[in-house]
This record gives sequence, C-alpha cells and structure tokens, in this order.
Amino acid sequence: MAHAKSISTATEPPGCLVQTVAEAMRRAPALEAVRIDHGQQSISLATMGRPNPEIEGVLTRQIRALQAQSPGCRLLEGEPNCDTCGLSFDPELKKSLNVLQEPTAITIARLTCPTAPRFWKWHALPFPKVVPRVVHLEDEETHLHEWKQQLLAAVLCGGLALAAWGLGGGWARPLFIAAYLAGAWFTAIEVWEHLREGKVDVHFLMLTVALGSASIGAWGEGSALLFLFSFSGALEHYAMGRTQREISSLFKSAPKSATVLDDRQAERVVPVEQLLAGMKLLVKPGDQFPVDAELSSGATAADESNLTGEAAPVDKRVGDTVLAGTINLWGAVEAVVLRPASQSALQKIIRLIKEAQHLKAPAQRFTDKFGTNYTYTILSLTVVMFFVWWLGLRLPPFASTAETHSAFYQAMTLLVVASPCALVLSIPSAVLAAIASGARRGILFRGGAAVENLARTQVVAMDKTGTLTTGELRVEAVESFPPGREREIAALAYSLERLSTHPLARAITRHGKGQGLEVLALEKFESVTGQGLRADWQSQPLLLGRREWVMAGARSQSAESSSRQFGVSEVWIAHGGLLGRITLRDDIRPEARAVVDELRVRGLHTVVLTGDHAEAAEHLRTKLDVDEVRASLKPDQKVAAIREFAKRGLRVVMIGDGVNDAPSLAAADIGVAMGARGSDAALEQAEVVLMHDRLENFLAALKLSCRARAIIRQNLILSLGTVVVLVVFAILGKIPLTLGVVGHEGSTVIVVLNSLRLLLREGRG
Repeated sequence: MAHAKSISTATEPPGCLVQTVAEAMRRAPALEAVRIDHGQQSISLATMGRPNPEIEGVLTRQIRALQAQSPGCRLLEGEPNCDTCGLSFDPELKKSLNVLQEPTAITIARLTCPTAPRFWKWHALPFPKVVPRVVHLEDEETHLHEWKQQLLAAVLCGGLALAAWGLGGGWARPLFIAAYLAGAWFTAIEVWEHLREGKVDVHFLMLTVALGSASIGAWGEGSALLFLFSFSGALEHYAMGRTQREISSLFKSAPKSATVLDDRQAERVVPVEQLLAGMKLLVKPGDQFPVDAELSSGATAADESNLTGEAAPVDKRVGDTVLAGTINLWGAVEAVVLRPASQSALQKIIRLIKEAQHLKAPAQRFTDKFGTNYTYTILSLTVVMFFVWWLGLRLPPFASTAETHSAFYQAMTLLVVASPCALVLSIPSAVLAAIASGARRGILFRGGAAVENLARTQVVAMDKTGTLTTGELRVEAVESFPPGREREIAALAYSLERLSTHPLARAITRHGKGQGLEVLALEKFESVTGQGLRADWQSQPLLLGRREWVMAGARSQSAESSSRQFGVSEVWIAHGGLLGRITLRDDIRPEARAVVDELRVRGLHTVVLTGDHAEAAEHLRTKLDVDEVRASLKPDQKVAAIREFAKRGLRVVMIGDGVNDAPSLAAADIGVAMGARGSDAALEQAEVVLMHDRLENFLAALKLSCRARAIIRQNLILSLGTVVVLVVFAILGKIPLTLGVVGHEGSTVIVVLNSLRLLLREGRG
C-alpha cells in the first residue's frame, strides 16, 4: 500500500460503501479489515483467526443490498473517490475506522494498535455480481415450468419400459435404451455439471446404479429406478415451482412506466427506473402506483392486498403514503415520489424473499455436508461389500443365476437403498414451502434459520411504540383559548411543524394537509432543543412546544390542562393573546391483548421493553396483562435486558419497529420487525418481518415455524428410517433390486408431499 493515502478520521470518508462495510464490522466483531480491489475484482477480509463463513455471508449480503439500493454508487463501479452517494454516513463510525485509498482499491480497517495487523489473516472472496436496479419476478418464470419437462421425461421412461417388457423379443433392447435416455436425460445433465465442479452427489449414484443394472442385464430394474427417480425429481421441481408461484402471486406485475407532471402540469410517460425523489406523478383510476409516493392532491382508495395481504381498500388522502405496485381504485390523484423504484417497499420485499430462499437452515447445512460425506461413504461401502459377497460368500461376481443374485447385483441394490435422496430433500423442501406459505400470509422469513429457530422461543420481548401501540400519532383534538379560533391554531401549528421532522410534527402536518389549511409565511424560524419551535408571524413571536416553555414566553393567560392520559401527547401554541392546545393519541393495538394471551397459553414469557415513563408502562401492564414490563430504557439498556435473558439460557425473540429497536433486534436470537413499509433497518436487522404492521401475524409465524419443525422431524425420521431398514435387508441379501428401488424412491416422494402440506392454508401450530 505504498501509494495509499489515509483518510483522516476527522474527514468524512466516502459515503455508502464505507457505511456498509462498517455495518458488517459491527455485526461481525471478528472482522478486522476489508479491502475491496476493483482491479482484481475481489474482496479480501482480515481476521484474527480462521475465516468464518458467517462473516463472509454478512459482508456479501450487505454489499449486495447496497448494490440493489444504490446502483449509481461509483465506489461499486471501480472509482474509490465518490462524493455523489445519497446515503448518510454515521459520524460515530469515524471514531473507530481508518480508510485507505489507492487508485483501484479501498481498505477499511478498525483503528487498533500498530502491531495488530501483523497477526491478521487475509483471505479473498469473489467480488459480488452487480444486482439489477429493479428486481422482477419474471426472471424466475423459466424455472417455474421445468417440472413439466421432467414429468414428461419420466412418463416417457415409464411408458417405454412397459412397452419393452410387454413386447419383449427384439423390441426389448431398443425400447429399454430409449427408456434409459428419457429417464436419465436431466440426471445426466446435472451429474455432468457437478462433475465439472468436482462434486459427486446422489444423482451420480443413481446414474451409476442404472448403468450397472444394464451391464448385468437387469434392464427392467434400471428402467424402474430411472422412472421413479425422474418422477420424484419432477415432483421436487413441482414443489419448488409451487413455492415460487405462491411468492409470485403476492405481487402483480410491477409497473413499468409512470406519468410525470412538469411545472406546467404537462404530462410525459417515463420508465419507472428514471423516477427520482421529488418528481410529481399523475396516477389515474385503475393504474398502479409506480413507486412509493406521498399524495399531494386528490383522494382515493388503494388496493394493497398484493403487498400487505389486507383485503379491504385503504383510504388515501393528501399527505398519506402510497406504495409501489398497489392499485389506485377510483380517484385521479397527484403524488410526489418519495424514493426511487429500486428502494420501494415492493422491491425490498422481493429482494428479501429471493435472498431468504437461498439462506439455509442450520439443519439443512448439516445435511448438505452429511450428504456429500455420506455419498463417498456409501460408494466405499458398496465396493467393500462387492468383494465380501464375491470373495467371502462365494457369490458369482457378475452373472446372476436362477437361484442366486451376483455380487454386483447385490452391490447395486445396496447402492440404491443407501442413497440419501429423501434425506437431502427432507429439510430444504420444508423450509422453502414454509417461506412461501409465510409470504402468502404477510410473514417474511429471512432464511431457513428463522423458520427453524422461531419455534424454540422461550421469551418474547416487545417494544411499545409501533409494536403494542399503532405507532401512528393522530390529531385527536384542537382547542383554542379563547374558544372559536381552533382553525387558526391548527394553521399556526401546521405552518410551524411542516418545517420539523419530529413524530409529533408529522402527525400535525398530515392533519393540516388533510384539512387543506393555509401555509403561513413565517420568519426567523428556530428549533429550540428539548423545548419546541419558535418563529415570527405578523411581527409577533409564535411559540409551539411544551406547555411550561410556551406559557413562560406567552403574553396570554394560562389555560387549565387536563390530567395526562396514557398514549396522549399534547402540543401548546401561543401567538400574541391567542393560546391553543393540540392533543395527539397513540392507541394500543386492538389485537395486542389477544396476542399476549395466546403467548401465555403457549408457555412463553412476555416482557415489554420501552423507553416510555413508568406510568405509561404500568398502564400497559394492566391493559395487556404482560408478565413483565421494564420502562425508561435507552437502546443500550434494551440490549442489556435481552442479554440478561440469554445468560439465563433462554432464547429471546424481540419484536420491534425495526428502526429505533435495531440494536435489540440484532441482539436477540430472533429479531421480528413490525412492517415492511420502507424500513431499511427492519430488513437488515430482523430475521422475520411482519408485513402490514399486523401483530397477530407473529402468532401465525410462530405456528408456521412449529409446523415446519414438526414436518422436518417427520421427514428426517422417515428418510433415515427407510435407509436403515433397506440397508440392513440389502446387506443380508434379502431384498431384490426392484423392491429396493420402490422403497427408496417412494420415501423421497412421501418426503416432498409431506413438505407441501405447509402450503395448505390451515393455521394449526
């Protein structure tokens, strides 16, 4: 790194890529440094010990997510110097990182002692492929119908084999060969691809057995094997295709174009990929909203069923957010683009599901390794047993007689019955079916680990705001003192709050837009930290904020304040002799009590971790009857509470809104985020995302996880049990090849069908 230049930690490092790598370092403490070399198209990781696949996975997922969300980032295109990234960089990260730049590379390392880098161990990863700006599910269409071709090949194999058996004579051999070609076609292609990669799996075993059967004249047994194997393969692909169709059915065709309005209200149609934040759109009745946007004119209702699972139309007024891919039902409206199409809620959910399909459960990772080692073991055992039968038991080596099967015949039978086809399919078929079933219900599992581990929950920790409450403040009442000037108070508050980003301000701004209030021309706007907002209007001071602060600066007489109620916030406004109050409420979710009761019935300990004051927390305990409430917690204290449960050997699920609760979601065994409506933190930190902010979906996720674990156990018992029984009989020479084929492939078919039960709509758990 002789030509590298160090970016001082006092200077802002290049934006989004550094932010992404720093986030990966935070989630993987063993990761010491990352070097991204665009010239070599590689990523090198430095650790203090042996490489950790989980660290590699964390970093790769982070960079792929960045590629998808920021396709214009020049850092990802080979230019280390990038000042165009729109993502913000956390200033706190400057205190712990050192960034080194070279002409074609960038190295991001922890600030550490000078001797530490000597002990780092570097290893390289391939540079992730660029992800398209917008992901379309149509790319998967070619795989959805592959099972039909495999089924046709299986039917041809079976039909030709039956014809060969029925006709006999000179027709038998050509028809059997044709049956072999049909039944082995897809298997041979897959075996060849794996052999080129140096891999040997169960497909290789099946092809070997079929060829071995033909070599000893057992054409019928070989054809039966290929028919059943190709049929079970077609059934497997049907199951995967069914899974993909269930996912695809969640989303109607994503919009391809949008009608943009310029400053003169002239219309022009542009591709959705060209839409930028701030553009104004015209959306006509029956059209889809092309991107996430905020209504600026008009009123309508949106059909969000394809995105959230909510069947009822959702009313949309000025100030409300509309989501990409949902349908505008009846009103012609204008909307302002909130974010590019690649960052829409629809695209985030699609990416999450596609990623989840490729993340394996712990048990599946075990069976993958087991399957490879097992294949080599069975091949070795078969060779050994061949010599045992031939030389030890004096069976004829290849030629069978009317009374005795040859040693080679016995070896082929052992090879068939010992092949782990059903075992290899037992877990992935169940996991993928569970992911699809959950997605259809508005539950997004982020990989097989979440499907498998959620059922092992012992403690359910929940945030209050946005989880047990709706999280959406609404203006409940506007009061003026003296009475009769409520609309003036609302207009003053709206004009001030539209310049603020506080949650209270968003509610008041939404109320003002909905009421069509006038925006007043304010002067000398100022935000007073911890108190409120100040400005001048009509040459007089205008104050908005806490009651005590507003009263201290107001010239009007004080007004009586009613006693504080749970879930109610208030904002006071003073201008000249006018005083006003706006009350806002955050209600407890109607379904929250039923969810807590059901968790208790299941024997789970419920605890609320909230930063709210003790009175509000105690009110929550009374209303919901939770087991435990901890109030006035800062984010780090919530993490400490979760770790406290973990030290006691309890598995903790944390349910939060995915933004303020991101550290808690990461600390828990399973993080569950409320809502996929544009929350990047939810998609990054949570293993499970509940769409449409429906708390009751957590119960559905829990039940689905329990069903999936039960089916995985059933599949493993069936597949392993079948192998053990058949292998014992095969070693004893008590099972013919035909029966071995039927028993082996029959268990594979049953395993796949058993997994498909997860796609049924029943909700038992």
